[in-house]
Amino acid sequence: MATKTPLEIIKDGLWINNPALVQVLGLCPLLAVTSTVVNAIGLGLATLLVLMGSNLAVSLIRNFVGDSVRLPAFVMIIASFVTCAELLMQAYTYELYQILGIFIPLIVTNCAILGRADAFACKNPPLLAVLDGAMMGLGFLAVLVVLGGLRELVGQGTLFTDMDLLLGPVAADWAIRPLENYPDVLFMILPPGAFVGLGLLIAIKNGIDNHLKQRQAAQEKAPVVAGSKRVRVTGQVS
Repeated sequence: MATKTPLEIIKDGLWINNPALVQVLGLCPLLAVTSTVVNAIGLGLATLLVLMGSNLAVSLIRNFVGDSVRLPAFVMIIASFVTCAELLMQAYTYELYQILGIFIPLIVTNCAILGRADAFACKNPPLLAVLDGAMMGLGFLAVLVVLGGLRELVGQGTLFTDMDLLLGPVAADWAIRPLENYPDVLFMILPPGAFVGLGLLIAIKNGIDNHLKQRQAAQEKAPVVAGSKRVRVTGQVS
């Protein structure tokens, strides 16, 4: 397998191979906790930490672990970093940790993390493995935040409520309410709204990709057409 360049890794994680919109992995926590932006950021940051740490550890031991114990070793590494993230949240953001509940320990079972360890980290040097983990984590975090913002805004007419649970008293007044007396749309706060929101985001991404492909195809075709016209004109003159 040819080693990817850093730019290719960045594009893969953030857009081309986004774990949530393209690979469609980690849907259980993604759909369950994105009722608000603060919940989405909390889970996204924890997943980002685990992805970077596990990718680095897997890359460092890749030449010392046999195929027979490879996957169990990866799971143990991921579980260790999930425990670290869980303890950090208990220490510094305990109320948010209680809200996220079981979905923090369930990061261990997130297929995106194990998939990156097996598909990339165990075949590449540490720096590239960390970059891959960071970009995949940021891509996942971005989808969480956008979906959480969409559901919070449509569902209860607010943005950035309870940000103090993550950032402390400094963020206590960050809540935005664009419309007064907004009638809550319960559907978007409940799990069905998460499916609709995610489907909308996937459709938007696919639409953008298709538009870019069509524009690229038109640009590649244009010089050929111009060249054929020049050939015909030359033939008439001769």
